[in-house]
Amino acid sequence: MRRFTKPAISVAEQLTLLKQRGLQIQDEERAALFLEAVSFFRLTPYMRPFQPSEDPDHSFAPGTGFRQLSQLYDFDRRLRLLVMDAIERVEVAIRAAISNHMGPLHGAHWYLESRLFKRRYDHHRLLRTIRDKQQKAQQDYDREARRIDQLAHADEHRKQLLKQRRAQESYARHYALTYDDPELMPGWAMFEELTLGELSHLFKGLARDSDKKAIARRLAVPAPLLESWLHTLATVRNICAHHARLWNRELGIKPERPRSQDFLWPEYLRRPGQHTRIAIVLAALHHLMRQVSPHTRWHLRLAELLQEFPDIPIQAMGLPQGWLEDGFWQ
Repeated sequence: MRRFTKPAISVAEQLTLLKQRGLQIQDEERAALFLEAVSFFRLTPYMRPFQPSEDPDHSFAPGTGFRQLSQLYDFDRRLRLLVMDAIERVEVAIRAAISNHMGPLHGAHWYLESRLFKRRYDHHRLLRTIRDKQQKAQQDYDREARRIDQLAHADEHRKQLLKQRRAQESYARHYALTYDDPELMPGWAMFEELTLGELSHLFKGLARDSDKKAIARRLAVPAPLLESWLHTLATVRNICAHHARLWNRELGIKPERPRSQDFLWPEYLRRPGQHTRIAIVLAALHHLMRQVSPHTRWHLRLAELLQEFPDIPIQAMGLPQGWLEDGFWQ
């Protein structure tokens, strides 16, 4: 361990530092505006592909220009938006798939039953999360109702109308104000209060294999594969939500590959060592998108994005040359 001594430097000093490291900057004013909007620190991961790893001074490879960094950053930003779009669609569909199976089979408030979950699943935490959501919703309503009561220009009829509108602004608020038995909202509403990570844990925590298999069949995947993919998608969603680098990231949560040869899957992802990059997430999202939106053009938008940025080294994403020609993408 040692003492941190790096000084904070201005944008002008950042540009000077980049030029000292060998970066070519044709338009310094434009580069300065980019750094003002993005920040040097956020741009740093996009510099590394252009800096020899053995160089302790972080020098750039000869011929590297600022435009290459900004283009790589822009590509990654648009890739995150595309991935986030698919994850949103898939997440909503998975919530519906679980709810549409568990509700009719086990009742409107099925998630209150601890017997439907594995022993190691933190069922109390789930209930505490939903209880806290309802309590906060009611507290917010009570605070707004007090403000409405203090309106000097509104008569009682107008105040009651405003309160009714506030009461309907969320189901958590409506349920807390309308029902007291059971204490917590029904399962279909509960799902809207969970993060994707919590949803992933809930699916993993279901006790009955028959339930998990039935839910997974709605998305045309084996249950263990859906469980693994959900875990990974929750991590990838967090990466996208925090605007972090995605295009060449080594996945910390490595998703499982389909084991059956009958499962339609890219041939380049059946080989060992190819499932630690974003390529496997793109394939999983394409498969799931085809189930939730059979006429999807998401894969075409992905192809168009890569065609728009032909200089992006797609091997760092886990994609081989000619990846789009694989039958999986046709």
